[in-house]
Amino acid sequence: MTHVDIAASVPLLEPPGWAVAERGLFDLLDCAWRRFARDFTDPDGRLNYRHTLTSRDGVDDFYETFFNWPQLYLLGGADDLLAESERHWTGVTAQLTELGMLTDEYERGYDWFHQSESLLLLYFLTMADPGRWTERAVRFAELYVDPAHGNYDPERRIIRRPHNGSDPGRRGLFDGTHYPWTDREEKSYGCPLDWLLPPGAPVPERDADPRLTTEMNARIGVGDTAVNLAAAGLVMNAWILTGDSRYRDWIGQYVGAWRERAAANDGVVPDNVGPDGAVGSQLEGRWYGGHYGWSWPHGWYSVGSATAVAALAAATATGDDSYLDLVRPALDAVIAHGTVQPFAESDSSIRSKWYPQLGPAVTVPTLLVPFRHSDRGWFDYNPMLASVPMALWHHAGEPADLRRLADLRERSGYDWRTVRSFRSKEEAGHEEPWFTFLAGDNPDYPEKMLAAAQAQARHRLARMRAYRGGDVAEADIHLWQQSNPVVTEALVQLTWGGPQVIYNGGLQQARVRYHDAIRRRPGLPPGVAALVSSIDPEATVVELVNLDAGGERRVIVQAGAFAEHVIEDVRYTACEDGSWLGDLYDYGHGDPVVIERQADVGAPYLAVRLPASTRVRLTLRLTMRARRPSYASPFEDSVSPAN
Repeated sequence: MTHVDIAASVPLLEPPGWAVAERGLFDLLDCAWRRFARDFTDPDGRLNYRHTLTSRDGVDDFYETFFNWPQLYLLGGADDLLAESERHWTGVTAQLTELGMLTDEYERGYDWFHQSESLLLLYFLTMADPGRWTERAVRFAELYVDPAHGNYDPERRIIRRPHNGSDPGRRGLFDGTHYPWTDREEKSYGCPLDWLLPPGAPVPERDADPRLTTEMNARIGVGDTAVNLAAAGLVMNAWILTGDSRYRDWIGQYVGAWRERAAANDGVVPDNVGPDGAVGSQLEGRWYGGHYGWSWPHGWYSVGSATAVAALAAATATGDDSYLDLVRPALDAVIAHGTVQPFAESDSSIRSKWYPQLGPAVTVPTLLVPFRHSDRGWFDYNPMLASVPMALWHHAGEPADLRRLADLRERSGYDWRTVRSFRSKEEAGHEEPWFTFLAGDNPDYPEKMLAAAQAQARHRLARMRAYRGGDVAEADIHLWQQSNPVVTEALVQLTWGGPQVIYNGGLQQARVRYHDAIRRRPGLPPGVAALVSSIDPEATVVELVNLDAGGERRVIVQAGAFAEHVIEDVRYTACEDGSWLGDLYDYGHGDPVVIERQADVGAPYLAVRLPASTRVRLTLRLTMRARRPSYASPFEDSVSPAN
C-alpha cells in the first residue's frame, strides 16, 4: 500500500522532558524483561515451578506473567522480544499441559474471569505476528462458534456452563467434594448462594455446606453467566484475522441475546441464564447470584469488564454502537446508587487494590459505588473503576460518555490529576489523571506518569532480586505476576492515545499506532518518542521527536489499533526558514520559525520522515471505523473499507 509521505523539518534543539523519559523507559524495560527471563524461567520458556496444581485454578497465573511482553514489542520494544514472548507462551503451554490443565493447548474448562486473563498474551501475540498465530486463534474461537464442541447452544444463544473450554466432559465448578474456598477468601467475599442458609443458622463444614457443594453445582454450575461474555473477545480476535462473517454473526447473536436480557431487566445486565434460556430459572427468579456475577465474588469488577469487552466487540464487528447499551445502563445504575464517604470506612472486598491507588485519599470523603448486589440490596462500595467508562468514551466519543467521566471527576473527593506510583494486577489504574491530561488540565502528566512507570519497573527489579532462586509453592504462584517488571500503561496512553487493554479479555484500543518503515516491523523506531495529547477524531494531535543526533528515522503512523480509521488529512508543523542557524561566527542560534502545512491523506497510514534531531507535530482528522479492522501491517495491507 502506498502512503502519503511528509518530512519533519522543525529542528530539535532542547529535547522535551517527556521524550527523553519515554526513551529512558524503553531502555529500562529492555534490561528488565531480560533479567526476569534469566531468573524465573527455564531455557524452553516455562516458569520455574516444580509442583502440581491441585484445583482448576492456576492457568491464568502462568500466562498473565507475560501478557504485556508482546504489547511492549508492538510499542517499540526490542526486535528479539517477540520471539521471546512466543517462547514463553510455548513453554508455559507445554508446562500446563503436563500439569493436566490444558487439552489441545486450551483451558479444559474454567470461568471466563480467569480464561480472559490467560488469553491476553495470545491476543497480543496474534496482533504482533498474525501469520504465525492464525491457526491457533481460529481453532480456539471455534470452540465457541461451532456448537459441536459443546460450549454453545445456538437455539437459546447461551454458553452452556460457567466452566467451559476444550474439555466437554468438565462439568460443574469443582472436582472434589466442595468448592475450594479458603478462609481468607470467605472473609473477603462471603459465600455464593448466601440465601440458602436461614439467618442465624449454624454454618456447616465446607464439605457439607450447600452453598459450596451440591446446591452450588446444581444452581450456578450450569447455564450461562455474564462473565462468559468475555468470550466475545476470543471470537473477535478470529474475525479480525479472517474477516469470516461467521465470527461477526456469532458475536452479534450472543451479545445481542444478553442485550435483550438487560433491556428486560430495566437496563441492568443480569448475571445468570438457566439451561432453559431463562434468567433466574436456577435461582428462584433472581437476576443476580450467578457464578462470578453481581453477588459473588467480585460483582461489577468482573461483570463490568466482561460486558464492556463484549459490547465493544459487537459494536466494532457489526458497526452498530447501540451494543454499548449493554454496558451503559448498568454503569449508570451503579453510579446512581453511590454514596459519599471515605474509602477507609467502606465495606470494600478489594481493599488491597485501592489503598495503593488512592494513597492518603483513602481518608477523604469521595463518591463510592456498589460493586455487588444480593437479597440485601447493593453493597461492597468502592471508587468507580475508570477503565470501563474510559473505554466507552474512547470508542464512541459520545458526549454522554464524556459527561459521565466529567461528572465522576466532579463528584470525586480527591484530585484526579494526582499521579501515584503503583502497578495493579491489570497494569492499569491511571485513567483518571490521563483523562485530565486529555482535557488540557494536567500538562505535566506525561513526565509524572513516565516517572511512576520507572519507579514500578525498578521496584519490581528489586523484588526479583529478593525472590529469585526460591522454590515457588502453589499458594504463591502470583509471585511471577507481582515480579513482572514490564510496565506498559504509560506507553499505551502517551504514544498510542489509548487506554490500557481491559484486563479481562479486551482487545487493544488505540487512536494511533506506529511502524518502523526502515526495519519493517511494528513499533516506534529506536530513538523516536511520541506523544498523543488529543484523541478528538477531528483533531488527534501527535508529536514525533527523533532524539538521534546522527540518524534518520522513518515512521508510519497508523490510524487505530487495527487500521480501522482513515486519516482524511493532516496538518503538520514545518520550518522552511533556515536562518535560525545563524552565521558561521554567531555564538548562538535564533528561534526557528514554525509554520503549519496541510496534506490530504485519505488512507489509514501516513509516512513521516524524521531527519536527525527533528520533531513534527501532526494534527490528524480521522473518519472513525471506516475500514474493517485488520492485523495486516502497512507493508501488506489490502483490507477494503468497512462499507
